[in-house]
Amino acid sequence: MKALSAVLDEKIPLKEIPLTQNSFIVDQNGALVSEIVTNQENRSFVPIDKIPEAVKTIFIVSEDQKFYEHIGFDPAGMARAVMINAKNQSIEQGGSTITQQLARNVFLSHEKTYNRKLSELLYSYHIERTFSKEEILEGYLNAVYFHNGVYGVQMASNYYFSKPIDKLTLAQIAFISAIPNNPTLYDPIKHFENTKKRQLLLLKNLLDDEYITQEQYDSASAEKIRLNLHHRTDRYPDYVTYVHDELKRLIAENEGYTKRAADADKDEKAVLEEELKNRVQEVVKKGVIIHTALDPALQANVADAFKNHLSDSSVQGASVVIDHHAHQIKALYGGHNYQKFDFNRAYQAYRQPGSAIKPLLDYVPYIDVKNAAASSLISARPFCKKDYCPKNYDEKTYGNVTLETAFKKSYNTPAVRMLDEVGIEKGYSYLKPFGFRSVTPADYVLPSAIGGFTNGFSPLELTQAYSAFANDGVFHKSHAIIKITDLQGNDLYKWQEEPVRVWKSTTNNEMRKLLSAVTASGTGTKANHAAPYIGGKTGTTNDYKDLWFVGLTDRYAAGVWIGKDKSGSIVNLAKSAPHQLIWRDITKNRPF
Repeated sequence: MKALSAVLDEKIPLKEIPLTQNSFIVDQNGALVSEIVTNQENRSFVPIDKIPEAVKTIFIVSEDQKFYEHIGFDPAGMARAVMINAKNQSIEQGGSTITQQLARNVFLSHEKTYNRKLSELLYSYHIERTFSKEEILEGYLNAVYFHNGVYGVQMASNYYFSKPIDKLTLAQIAFISAIPNNPTLYDPIKHFENTKKRQLLLLKNLLDDEYITQEQYDSASAEKIRLNLHHRTDRYPDYVTYVHDELKRLIAENEGYTKRAADADKDEKAVLEEELKNRVQEVVKKGVIIHTALDPALQANVADAFKNHLSDSSVQGASVVIDHHAHQIKALYGGHNYQKFDFNRAYQAYRQPGSAIKPLLDYVPYIDVKNAAASSLISARPFCKKDYCPKNYDEKTYGNVTLETAFKKSYNTPAVRMLDEVGIEKGYSYLKPFGFRSVTPADYVLPSAIGGFTNGFSPLELTQAYSAFANDGVFHKSHAIIKITDLQGNDLYKWQEEPVRVWKSTTNNEMRKLLSAVTASGTGTKANHAAPYIGGKTGTTNDYKDLWFVGLTDRYAAGVWIGKDKSGSIVNLAKSAPHQLIWRDITKNRPF
């Protein structure tokens, strides 16, 4: 027959006290942007050596005076509880030790049944065998509930007084220590006087047991308690929403989920997706710091630009700004009045690109394959192939023009000719390195040369692709997350990706000339401003359902899209070109 200890080791393998902790998203300067609270447990773990002695003493005196003597439960206390419960025919009195409360709070439930009480005793005994008294007290003080969604002494101190536990006075320590005995009754926000009465009782207990002097008691009792509530930090919802999405993909890449999903069938992918979701929750629950590239000033600048130039509330917009030297997403705008976890137009809206696709699908392949230059000639005459006969935007007919003229004036027939001459398959081979998610086999047709796609592209996708023009034709994936560390600063996850050359350096030089011509004297002059380099491309879809400007300066690649969510016409905005003015304002006041 196995000993009880052996059975417990087998049935209840305890390796740690699993406490959910808050995780944090920080910006490029390390400033807090958003606190992530999982399972509604708002907690900040604090080690036992950082907890003031007064905190430990108050809880031991008030909750479990024989804590350092018992084996997890106090038989005498339990006997008293049994007698009271029998007399009242209830299970109200618990006679619970700190260890039992820890077992109940972390491993069990608060259900008032004899079966649960038996489990609690077994867990408590096993906890005492597995952990030291210091570890148990540490776990308890970090697990105990302080109402208002607050768990643990550190978060209680932060929430009610906006400072860490080691900065509290004796009076403040006793005040928050009053709450866990009955969190609803002693909620200091709703029942301040109740909390104050119990605080005085706790201080009196310390005095009676000679843990504090009469002078300390008098001073703490007389001290006026002023709550200074700390509200959870949660700023820049557009950017933070994307960070949550990217966090999932970063863990998937680092831990092999992406590779496994590539070879999985539909059912297997669903299982992997659920497994990944649980894994992300597991990582976040342990407490991590997500270091991001967010530039708060630039993020605010983007929001201001949209506010200043897009007053029509029926029209939405999105933008992405990338530091193309660091390959980092610095700002991301998901739409006006954006709320966290809403549909984020910056990376979730797939829209027709119009002429914004021409640099990538038409001009780059043509110049790269034909060794053409900005000064090379191309026909802008009418074009027909089978029953496809596209017209120029202004419906005018032109003869031979330079690539620069065709590009900056956004003529359609030269663009279609380029893709036709290079070959559709060849042209699309230049798009593959960018990983455009919604390009389908049905898109491999000539109308795509001027923006006719089944689904389209997100602003993030197009902006990332354009960043290759700033990197000599080499594509680097850009990310919001720089790295993820634990709360002690140890690295846990980083992106491990290799850059890919998409086109030749000579091709890139010619493309930069073309992009610059657009802002200097073409369709994008309203985006122009003083900078060492500036270039980009406009995009307008049929019936003016989408307006794009995607371009770059010496420092940034930025994309702006505006349109209606349900694809209505915005022809009344086209002439004033708010998308170009927004792009200009986003980039003009930034260091280059």
